[in-house]
Amino acid sequence: MAYDKFEILKSTAVPLPIENVDTDQIIPARFLKATERKGFGDNLFRDWRYNSDNTPKESFVFNNPIYKGKILVGGKNFGSGSSREHAAWAVYDYGFRCVVSSFFADIFRGNCLNIGVLPVQVSADFLDQIFKTIESDPTAEIEINLPNQTITILSTGEQESFDINSYKKENMLNGYDDIDYLTKMKSEIEKFAETRPF
Repeated sequence: MAYDKFEILKSTAVPLPIENVDTDQIIPARFLKATERKGFGDNLFRDWRYNSDNTPKESFVFNNPIYKGKILVGGKNFGSGSSREHAAWAVYDYGFRCVVSSFFADIFRGNCLNIGVLPVQVSADFLDQIFKTIESDPTAEIEINLPNQTITILSTGEQESFDINSYKKENMLNGYDDIDYLTKMKSEIEKFAETRPF
């Protein structure tokens, strides 16, 4: 399933300065019955967003209208726990296109890259500066430049580089998932197959 191309994203951000956020917190296990990537955003951080009577918890950042945007800024060790793809699906379906943290669980990072969410890992100091910037000005924008692999706090000009696998970078830039990438190479694969003995 293809997704939107990711090149340069300029957006405000939603701060979630909590460490060790695991996938069961991102999308509780009771919501894993569906097999399509639709509707999971409604239950992103469900138990943190809502009371038992389904009323919003005013203290949770997602329920604060001053914070919005396509970038989620999380604390260290974001996406730990079980390997459920649904956690990345929920992040994407809610509307986030980038998650920033000082450390990601490897499987969560991979799941994000597979569906069009860019995980940007920064230093602890730079992450702290992002949180401070958002706290002082919730309208502050962050720029994620995938071609140059940089993240910039636009109000101050502070910038860091980030790493990404070259194959995943190409897919993100083109809006491809793994199947799209193989489909693009169909003629080359067919030509190669013709040279192989049966």
